[in-house]
Amino acid sequence: MDLSKIGQLRIKNETETKVFAEEVAAFADVGDVICLFGGLGAGKTNFSRSFIRSLTRPDQDVPSPTYTLVQSYEIQKQSNLIAIWHFDLYRISEELEIMELGIEDACSDGIVLIEWPENALRLLPERRLEIHFEFSQHHEERILTLRGSEQWHNLNIKNIGVF
Repeated sequence: MDLSKIGQLRIKNETETKVFAEEVAAFADVGDVICLFGGLGAGKTNFSRSFIRSLTRPDQDVPSPTYTLVQSYEIQKQSNLIAIWHFDLYRISEELEIMELGIEDACSDGIVLIEWPENALRLLPERRLEIHFEFSQHHEERILTLRGSEQWHNLNIKNIGVF
């Protein structure tokens, strides 16, 4: 698997997280898997909300799937209906449980966001984007490291807090 480094971003606040999530969402298509790594409160759910709202509607209700484990949303792209799947695997560590959520089908048929993907790495396709959220010394600021398969290297991150 070749998930080479794409770059690093310094995200100063939630507004910049929203802009970044919208860029990733505009680039995403069926079969894309976006893995969100980081500690509690690092910004994974905020990123997911902004990503989903940019593809659905600005007032879309996007609850954290921490307890439901998965939420799905439908979007119309050209003449196709596409599912966006939002998984939170924080409370799951058994591969069988993860498979029962339908993650493999979702990865091939829709656009997938996964919080806490480290619990499912063996089940995920090699064609994916990994975003690693790290806390910074400043309260709201985050350092994001992006790794991805080849097609993700065309993602335009040049105008978003790159350092």
